[in-house]
Amino acid sequence: MPLIPEEPQIHESAQGPRVTPAAGRTAPTPRPVPGPRSAASPRPGHPGPGPARPAPPAPRPSAAAGKPQPSRKESPSGPQIQLIPAPADGALDAAGEAVDLLLDSGRAPGDILVLSTGELHPWAAHELSFGESAYWAQHDARDDVFYAAADSVERASARPVVVVAVNGGADDSAAHALPAAVAKASALLIVCGDPQRINSAIGAGV
Repeated sequence: MPLIPEEPQIHESAQGPRVTPAAGRTAPTPRPVPGPRSAASPRPGHPGPGPARPAPPAPRPSAAAGKPQPSRKESPSGPQIQLIPAPADGALDAAGEAVDLLLDSGRAPGDILVLSTGELHPWAAHELSFGESAYWAQHDARDDVFYAAADSVERASARPVVVVAVNGGADDSAAHALPAAVAKASALLIVCGDPQRINSAIGAGV
């Protein structure tokens, strides 16, 4: 069934799969997340200058820091699905904004996997320059948001939240990535890209 964009809303539900699309817009530049961050601990996607590898990101401060956190109930019948309309060249920015909102709402960075069907996210491209072993070791550590190519989704482990940026790639890349992303997301799947292409991919297998 085609997804119809509605008001933007990033939230989770334990009621099973449903589509809560966000308002159509060209993706704005992701807004910064509050909190101090030193130059030695850049945010994923913004690697530091020079050939030296950036230090691991500092823990992201939370508004609820110091308070007991209730356990999150993941939906046993599949993730909630949300659509954020964006042009192919703005899908990564839209995905970045979605990640910011998730982190601001209290999601742990290690809960989030971001996939791109076309060009790699800058963080992934940078980290891969140090070799695949070191890159996937960060995935296994699960201490931060992890960015990967959609065609490597089978290698990625399941996480509560998966964000897919449909930012180009072969025609069948989204058709393959979206069903796989549904299987990897235990609570929430957010898809950023052209609604027509996304609906075609969903009709092909989601």
